[in-house]
Amino acid sequence: MAKTNFLATISHELKTPLASSDFGLKLLQDERIGRLSEEQKNLVEHLKEDNQRMLKILSELLNMSQVEAGKMELVTKPVDPSKLIESAIASVLTSADEKHITIDKNIAADLPPVMADSEKTGWVLNNFLTNAIRFSSPHKSIIISAIPQEEKVIFSVADKGIGIHEEYQKKVFDRYYKVPGSQASGTGLGLAISKEFIEAMKGTIWVESTIGEGSVFSFELPVA
Repeated sequence: MAKTNFLATISHELKTPLASSDFGLKLLQDERIGRLSEEQKNLVEHLKEDNQRMLKILSELLNMSQVEAGKMELVTKPVDPSKLIESAIASVLTSADEKHITIDKNIAADLPPVMADSEKTGWVLNNFLTNAIRFSSPHKSIIISAIPQEEKVIFSVADKGIGIHEEYQKKVFDRYYKVPGSQASGTGLGLAISKEFIEAMKGTIWVESTIGEGSVFSFELPVA
């Protein structure tokens, strides 16, 4: 518990100055403030990327500390699956455009609302999409889907990346786990947090993958 409280406190204290510096970097990119040289633009862009990476890590640590302390709060209500998907896509469009990756949608017509916490479900979809972009080669496509099945809706993100060996597929949802040889950066907490969020909403999460062909990360949530 002491370790969990320590992580939560440090993460919270660091998040505020990092968010402030992120805002400052955005102002520097605004030409109304003043024009930057190409070298200065590149430097600011790299600093911004490092800042965003740190904010993401701190967000994951804060989420995990809440899970470990049993303080995770859910606000579940009927949510439109298509709105969740549109919001998740909007949050990663810049990253996808930088790698010339297209995000295609496969959303069934007349989808029923799901009983979910929209913020946490969006976080999971964002995590799936971010990983898919990271492990996909440039000029590839990603498909995000929402399909009804009995009294549930299945959400999935399919990429055409390197794939995951079968022996590692169940382990990817473990805390701090990184697939050997994947060159993955970060804390190894994103998928573990996703699992905690989805299961707390009475859902199930899983992955299907084939080496050299890609991966499909999915979760299902109950219909409202």
